[in-house]
Amino acid sequence: MRPVSGILIILAIALPWFILVILANGQTYIDSFFGYHNFQRFTQVVNRHSAPWYFYFFVVLVGFAPWSIYLPVAIARTRFWQRSYWRRQPRSAQLSLFALFWFSCIFGFFTISVTKLPSYVLPLLPAAAILVTLLWGDIVAGKEEEVRPGRSAKQPNSLPQSLLVTFIVNIVFLLILAGAIFYCYHWLGDDPAMPNFPQAIQQSGLLILGGGIWIITAGAIALLLWKRQQRWILVANFIGLVVFIIFGLTPAYNLVDLNRQLPLRQLAKVAVQQKLPGEEFMMIGFAKPSVVFYSKLAVTYYRLPKGAIDYIESSKNQSSPSILVLGYPDKFVQFGLHPNEYQLLDSRGPYQLARVPRTAFR
Repeated sequence: MRPVSGILIILAIALPWFILVILANGQTYIDSFFGYHNFQRFTQVVNRHSAPWYFYFFVVLVGFAPWSIYLPVAIARTRFWQRSYWRRQPRSAQLSLFALFWFSCIFGFFTISVTKLPSYVLPLLPAAAILVTLLWGDIVAGKEEEVRPGRSAKQPNSLPQSLLVTFIVNIVFLLILAGAIFYCYHWLGDDPAMPNFPQAIQQSGLLILGGGIWIITAGAIALLLWKRQQRWILVANFIGLVVFIIFGLTPAYNLVDLNRQLPLRQLAKVAVQQKLPGEEFMMIGFAKPSVVFYSKLAVTYYRLPKGAIDYIESSKNQSSPSILVLGYPDKFVQFGLHPNEYQLLDSRGPYQLARVPRTAFR
């Protein structure tokens, strides 16, 4: 694999960027990026993002659906344990083994990590796609019938029985997925950033549409399996996925944006218009880095009002007699502020933006 040459190429591409960022930001960047966002996230739970060791099995199952059902067979057919076989193969024939190690290294690394988030394992999805594509390439070409139980296998192919079971699991999984979509609004009420989203998604009809798409897909796969047209199951899954993305997932994403991000974009615009020279911009109770992106302003974050009050009282920035504060209404109450003590500039969704005099914190 020429690891030394590979590492040198990676360093040549990435190292200049890191050097420039460190020169621009100094120790703050080193502590934040390498310390907090890498070492600390790997060794400790950060921002309450803890999960059990099997968390990424469910992430891959759902995030790579419906193709994730075929991953076990695709991995098994590589026969990665046959070291002598693979050592005899030319590099051009080792794509499946390379994809397996690509997939396994990322999956294993983030499974060991203490902090877990679904997005961490996104880099393994192309490897998973390669594995499943190679499997389906043989299914479509009819090569999956070359190996029979009890016959020694010289080629890394899956058994027909395992494929039959996988096709059945494919149908059952899509039906379970449809049921989960029908009732998922019961599980969506824990996000304070979009408290009205469960009602909005239910009233939109997208849950009925999305679940219906997968039920129809499962029915089509069952019919193809009954008609012994297994090769067309790939097409049924593909069409079902495309239709679900276009008519179910994309409108749902837009609905999430309207409930979660649009209020922040609107208030960020108001903050830019209302901000006085030298006035500090602060967010209390949550950290939404997107506000920095939308407003292009420096933002100070504090999860607890007490920490914000201590910061304000000890702040050396006295160039402005007031502070712009963005937060949930209850955070202003926890601040100990009464409505007549601050100027409410705007309110969007669950957030409000206000100008608070520094004297209100004394």
